[in-house]
Amino acid sequence: MILTKRFLPYFVTLCLGALNDNFYKNVLLLLVTYSQLNALPIDVNLFVNLAAGVFILPFFLFSAHAGIVADNMNKAKLIRRLKLLELIIMSTAAVAIISQSYMVMLFLLFLTGSQSAYFGPVKYSLLPQALSEAELVKGNALVEMGTFLSILIGTLSAGLVVANENGLTWAAIIVSVLAMAGYLSSRAIPSLPAQGELNPNKFSLFSGTLRCINKARETKSIWMAILAISWFWFLGATYLTQFPNFAKLHLHADATVVSLLLALFSVGIAVGSFVCERFSFGHVELGLLPFGVLGLSVFSFDMIGAIPLQVVEPGFVYSFESFISNTQHYRVMIDLFLVGLSGGVFIVPLYAFIQTRAEKQECAQAIAANNIINALFMVGSAILSIVLLGVLNWTIPELFMLIGIMNLAVLLYVYSQVPEFTQRFISYLLSHVMYRVNVNGRQHIPAQGAGIIVSNHVSYVDALIIMGASTRPIRFVMDKSISEIPLLRYLFRHAGVIPICSPKKCEATYESAFEQIHQALANDELVCIFPEGRLTPDGEIGEFRPGIEKILQRDPVPVIPLALNGLWGSYFSHKGGHALTTKPTRFWSRVKVNITAPVVGETTSRMALQKQVTQQFDMNQ
Repeated sequence: MILTKRFLPYFVTLCLGALNDNFYKNVLLLLVTYSQLNALPIDVNLFVNLAAGVFILPFFLFSAHAGIVADNMNKAKLIRRLKLLELIIMSTAAVAIISQSYMVMLFLLFLTGSQSAYFGPVKYSLLPQALSEAELVKGNALVEMGTFLSILIGTLSAGLVVANENGLTWAAIIVSVLAMAGYLSSRAIPSLPAQGELNPNKFSLFSGTLRCINKARETKSIWMAILAISWFWFLGATYLTQFPNFAKLHLHADATVVSLLLALFSVGIAVGSFVCERFSFGHVELGLLPFGVLGLSVFSFDMIGAIPLQVVEPGFVYSFESFISNTQHYRVMIDLFLVGLSGGVFIVPLYAFIQTRAEKQECAQAIAANNIINALFMVGSAILSIVLLGVLNWTIPELFMLIGIMNLAVLLYVYSQVPEFTQRFISYLLSHVMYRVNVNGRQHIPAQGAGIIVSNHVSYVDALIIMGASTRPIRFVMDKSISEIPLLRYLFRHAGVIPICSPKKCEATYESAFEQIHQALANDELVCIFPEGRLTPDGEIGEFRPGIEKILQRDPVPVIPLALNGLWGSYFSHKGGHALTTKPTRFWSRVKVNITAPVVGETTSRMALQKQVTQQFDMNQ
């Protein structure tokens, strides 16, 4: 995938753009901080803060329109136009750098931010169009790795170039060369036409932004994912902003150590992105999110406790060499790296989740809403830091402690609002901690549209195992007695489980179940039923009951046969006694989920479906 034409030119273009943006921004900040201060028409501190605001302002102003544009034109063509605009901006910036025209450079920084605001939605919405669903997590991991490493290289190289004797000339050459290289690489991106019916809207500054946000809020899971990503940027902005003073005041270190901290954090995010890809097993895995969130808090807390308490002589400052040679600093460095790693694990599945759940023709607009909220949270980070550190005189470790606690509160809020996240986490633990689940044929689950999964019924956790095998939400039809098990009742209720029972015992529940199934299929949802009607008492597949045929008579949708192998004999099955009453004897069991191609609902029968499931079943596996 990495070296394919559908990804590599885009990836190179993305990295060159992020590198150039951050190189230019930091060159400007370093020039106004250390050179020709008397030439500035305004105070240097005001200029620095103004520069930060000027770069982020376009994300508020133009992201909504950028999302509409990206959804309604060929994405490759749009990227080439944006890279051509970048080439023009940076060519002008080269002249401004050499002439040290700081106010012109500031205006060009605004244009750079505007170009980035238009590139943001197409940057992420391109991936689900260019890559298969199985490649999506890896694609997002590479994007996050490339972005943060480019930010790191751009930031560090700006300092090295400006410190050079001919720094202005070299800076002017570099921004021009990077812009040209980015434009040339964009020429190799293959055509990616707009998807769905075109619906371009006129530019509207405020109503367009509100419309974009309200559109994202219509799908609760997408909105929660946006808030979670924005929270990550809140954390990241807080850390990155406070690194200089944290190193100076609490680690007694110079600017080279600030670069080290930035490198550890950025490389940690890059590594975390690949860790996420490795443990997602080829599909969008929300079950990893709690590990990322908990890591962000745990390692943040530990980093605070790891700050050396040694007393240093007045005026003593650690250099890069003396800092890394002191073993007291290793724990701080490791914790900071792991904070970044946790962030990578946290953010990658969320971007992939938005890409898979948003409508194809509106994916860029969902990313645009995400960018707007990201920018708001980053501004909120700056305001919180100013209030706590400047007005209330908090210390930076106290600020880090607070955001670590807030991070746990955000975790609880998001998971309370979107039960699917909780279900995915428990499903992940079952599939990869208690069992080793191998899924064959995941591609047979339709990406959209109504469908029915039929499966054998072995244990009380069958639904959670199947849930982890699908990237789509599933409505499970389940025996009422199972859906009301105390330990699992909360999860099943919030998963939209449809309880059913024998018409002889509760006719009202029986009829209600079929009506709910009809409504779910009418809404293009995926429904899973266990046609045996009960857990297997002997490990074998029992006779499929007529309920599946009754459903298909009313809604003849595609049916996906699925066989669960390896769960017989687990603590949650009836082997050796009633489930949940015997002593657990099997852990790390191998479980196989075999999914076969969909069959036509109009022509199949319960006996034909039973035969297909049985063919994929092996009780001894």
